[in-house]
Amino acid sequence: MSPEPPPELRVVAIDGIPELRPGDDLGELLAGALASAAAVLPLQPDDVLVVTQKVVSKAEGAVVDLRTVTPREEAVEFAGRFDRDARQVEVVLREARRVVRMDRGVLITETRHGFVCANGGVDASNVGPDSGDVVTLLPVDPDASASRIRAAIRDRLGVDLAVVISDSFGRPWRWGIVDVALGVSGLLPLDDLRGTPDADGRVMRSTVRAVADEIASAAELVLGKTAGRPAALVRGARPTRGEATIRDALIPAENDLFR
Repeated sequence: MSPEPPPELRVVAIDGIPELRPGDDLGELLAGALASAAAVLPLQPDDVLVVTQKVVSKAEGAVVDLRTVTPREEAVEFAGRFDRDARQVEVVLREARRVVRMDRGVLITETRHGFVCANGGVDASNVGPDSGDVVTLLPVDPDASASRIRAAIRDRLGVDLAVVISDSFGRPWRWGIVDVALGVSGLLPLDDLRGTPDADGRVMRSTVRAVADEIASAAELVLGKTAGRPAALVRGARPTRGEATIRDALIPAENDLFR
């Protein structure tokens, strides 16, 4: 019997997705783009579709017109000190469950979802024709967003793809951003290896792989930030299929050493 081939990962950007507007049927648009993507057909059972937060937010109307925002005094003062847009600072503060740090022009907040990130996920980049006047917010329920996309693709194409909603986050004590999972449907976001032996037989006691984050980050390598491609298919990652929530990947407050 010949040995199994070594594992291989393939990531393909999906073309054919137009500029999104509030109310657009993102699931149907993604299904149509997949149906025309010869490079990934036929779709495989372990495929994962990664969709960027920005298009999800646009389609769901999670957009704020800055021309309608009146910033509070705190936002005006902070923006003046650090050359920020006071209206955008105001939106970040409105969206925050908790301000973690607000200093040196940087605003780190905890969102209503429990994410701790810069600017609370409020973003002025790649917002479309109204750039400069609008910002996007995070989807209200990214897991539900992923589930709706998954259902639309299953109904149209007859394939039950796992779906990850991704966004770019910074990392403590390191420069640069990576994409992480904001929402999941059809896969478990974590692979808990605690209690299993490593290659040397030593039992692992703290190893939990952030599989959904790894898949999101892999997709970003082909999507980039300037090409206008909001979705990619990841093949070969072989995540554990199942129903879960991205909240499973968030560290609870009682385990937060920096709160």
